[in-house]
Amino acid sequence: MSEIRVRDRRILVVDDEERMVRFIRLNLEHDGFQVVEAYRGIQAIDRLRNTLPDLILLDVMLPDLDGFEVLRIIRENSSVPVIMLTAKGEEEDRIKGLELGADDYITKPFSPRELVSRVRAVLRRTEAAVGASHDVIEVDDHLKIDFDRREVWLDGNLVQLRPTEYRLLYHLVQNTGWVLTHDQILAKVWGYEYRDEPHYVRLYINYLRKKIEKDPANPRYILTERGVGYRFVDFRRQTPE
Repeated sequence: MSEIRVRDRRILVVDDEERMVRFIRLNLEHDGFQVVEAYRGIQAIDRLRNTLPDLILLDVMLPDLDGFEVLRIIRENSSVPVIMLTAKGEEEDRIKGLELGADDYITKPFSPRELVSRVRAVLRRTEAAVGASHDVIEVDDHLKIDFDRREVWLDGNLVQLRPTEYRLLYHLVQNTGWVLTHDQILAKVWGYEYRDEPHYVRLYINYLRKKIEKDPANPRYILTERGVGYRFVDFRRQTPE
């Protein structure tokens, strides 16, 4: 497999030790990765929702929620790869993390070389498994999406999306062809604490349709599955008109 394009990859680092976060940031940025920081569990969930990272480095010991609880919440809302940071000799932590859905673990202390190697390896495995592409997505002749640049183009014109609209589109497209329930969309876009607010989904689906659909009343991209949720049309299976 060809080498991943690290300049397009955003890593969320979650650790309450500022020195550790600084150490990780310096080494990842040296290799071309983008780095987002979080020092608390709740802050990490917020960063996940707002920055859409490609991978998370998650410490087990956090001051509000421990890393395992954060991982549980992440796995309820996202399939983003997670590497747990564990203390030396804590085998139970490593096993527990893997059972909860972590993709790998790194034992502290670790070298810069091991850190970057593990991050690259997990990204390669993940992208190979899902066929991930960070190229421009050409939905059809009218709609094009570039998630790396956070740009959406309709008939050659740049569409201005608000952050929430962008996150909504991102998760719909990342699950192309699959129905996302109202609860799943609320958890992914707004956060798990908004699961009792279904009107948010309807409202922002309407906002998004008005911006990317030629006829919002008869959408061709964002389809309604009545009583269940919404589905982004599976453009990969469409035949040319």
